[in-house]
Amino acid sequence: MPAPSEATPGLNETFEIGLSTEQIVIASNFSGARLVVFGALDNADGRILRQGGYDIVVVLEGPKTPLVVREKERVLGLWVNRGSETFNSAPASYTLASTRRLTDIAPQKLLDQLSVGIESLRTDLGRDAETVAPNRDEYANAMRRIRIERGLYQQSFGSIEFVSTTLFRADLVLPADLPVGIHTARALLFRNGVFLRERNVPLRVVKSGFETTVSNLAERHGFLYGVFAVALAIVTGWFGRLAFKRD
Repeated sequence: MPAPSEATPGLNETFEIGLSTEQIVIASNFSGARLVVFGALDNADGRILRQGGYDIVVVLEGPKTPLVVREKERVLGLWVNRGSETFNSAPASYTLASTRRLTDIAPQKLLDQLSVGIESLRTDLGRDAETVAPNRDEYANAMRRIRIERGLYQQSFGSIEFVSTTLFRADLVLPADLPVGIHTARALLFRNGVFLRERNVPLRVVKSGFETTVSNLAERHGFLYGVFAVALAIVTGWFGRLAFKRD
């Protein structure tokens, strides 16, 4: 079922969205996946449709977890921490598709308010100004750069296809490092630069097989997992010594 929408009052256009799957399973051979987000416009203005005045932005946001970004400096041949900044609500992954470039769809101020686009991501919630580092933007840029390089943050423009006048689809290419947890698929509808409505649908990403057992053991029984890891290292080293010892 579609989630409740956020909307601009007084506008009649509505839309629904769906996902090609409700769950993505990650196994040992997982190398990424494709997710199709499809939707349909209702009560759309025919004249605006013909003029191409409607725009869609689709985003898949990963789980939001605290993240610490550290700046390192080389001192006497050693790398030491020079400073750090914490982001308490940065999405672990972020994949976006849109009908056009974001700044052609809506003003930058509105994109910032809606947290749409990698540069407009809200990465802090409830932080006091006194606890924010003076050069916070530098840390935020570094965080975005690192996650873009890893393929966790990506966006493509002009990649949403209208298969008819009111039906659309977006193909999202998800990375091999896709984090597990509850992801949120967001779809936002704009009309001539005005935000109309938003729909949200959850997507579960889970591990399967031996990876699931190891992950659950590490999360739920940390001490036992640590003991098992140390014992496995000892046994592996002992067998290696027997196999490669010299007579």
